[in-house]
Amino acid sequence: MIEHPNPYQARVVDETLLTLMRAAGAVEIVGPKWCGKTTTAEQLANSAVYFQDPDTRQANLQLAASRPSLLLQGEKPVLLDEWQDAPSIWDAVRFAVDRDSRPGQFLLTGSATPSKAAEGQVRHSGTGRFLKLRMRPMSLYESGESNGQVSLSELFHSVEPAAQSLLSLEGLAQAIVRGGWPATVLHTGGDPLATSRGYLESLAESDISKVDGMEKNPRRVRLLLRSLARNESTQAAMTTLRADMAADEGSVSVNTIALYLNALRRLFVLDEQEAWPEGARSKVAQRSSPVRRFCDPSLATAALGITADKLLTDYSTLGLLFESLCIRDLRVYAEASGASVFHYRDARDLECDAIVENLDGSWSAFEAKLTASGFDDAAANLLNIKKHVRSQHGGEASFLAILTAEPYGYLRTDGVLVLPLACLKP
Repeated sequence: MIEHPNPYQARVVDETLLTLMRAAGAVEIVGPKWCGKTTTAEQLANSAVYFQDPDTRQANLQLAASRPSLLLQGEKPVLLDEWQDAPSIWDAVRFAVDRDSRPGQFLLTGSATPSKAAEGQVRHSGTGRFLKLRMRPMSLYESGESNGQVSLSELFHSVEPAAQSLLSLEGLAQAIVRGGWPATVLHTGGDPLATSRGYLESLAESDISKVDGMEKNPRRVRLLLRSLARNESTQAAMTTLRADMAADEGSVSVNTIALYLNALRRLFVLDEQEAWPEGARSKVAQRSSPVRRFCDPSLATAALGITADKLLTDYSTLGLLFESLCIRDLRVYAEASGASVFHYRDARDLECDAIVENLDGSWSAFEAKLTASGFDDAAANLLNIKKHVRSQHGGEASFLAILTAEPYGYLRTDGVLVLPLACLKP
């Protein structure tokens, strides 16, 4: 393990990463900047090459271009951090794994998919040699704000509704504004809003243009980020984003917005929630556009300049951002067991905030409701989902659940679970 100045905070992906390393010669960890990829990889690596270390960057880039095999000679596993800066290293790793098929030799981390120009330097996909792990900002369970009394995976086998959260509504608002960035979770005392705004500023001024090698207007990037924040947790079309931006910028083409959105996806800043593919087999047409979400709700508060105190006076915005917090955490917990998180909405306007589907086809439906005032409507909606929606492989829903900021978890008389988000774990 590579020495690190700070104690390591365990992550949900730790066990998954170990499993992948036992199965393949190289594992790539991808996700947004600051989410903890490097620190997590350092727990397993015995040597490392850091392509963004200013002291060694130029020498490492030159070696990657001329003799990449020299960068792979450290003690295994070797960590190749932010490999997309030196895309030729991918083929060097692939070739090394071809020659020596032992598992767990290389760890690669990436905060962006390579640009089109860089993709031309990668000759092989890595199929059969590389496995990929998606990493996200810390969930409430990882930050210690969820007590983990209820296991998502175990709910598919038995109902465990009795739970009590100790996270107050004020604490929840602070967690949303702070976000799941390890630097702000582990080092309290700073200004979390300023930290996230700095993240977005760096994104607008530099990162978004580097990802695909195409210069972008920072002002337009900021306007797009603000529009995305206003439309967080919605299926806002590009025409909606365009109209929103036009109030401050004038005419912006849909093609330009599409280009910018694609760059945000490649940086893993946008983590859109796709429609449930099983639902597409229904006799009723499904609305398949994704729900727009940032990878962490703190980026939405940063784009809008919303503090935790201000959030507590705006329950409508708090509810939307709570939904995004629920989706972020559900993704972290579900993916630990190979499950996926989708949304569902059909032409009848029958919808739910999240569908969690396991590899065996079993599935569950979730609604996010900040307070108990919305429980009855949410439960009725979920029961309609169970009645009218069946998957081809998994049949009807295994369970239905309302995720909430209320303190108590229980089973309603109609069979719908009420689960405090701050009681959930993988």
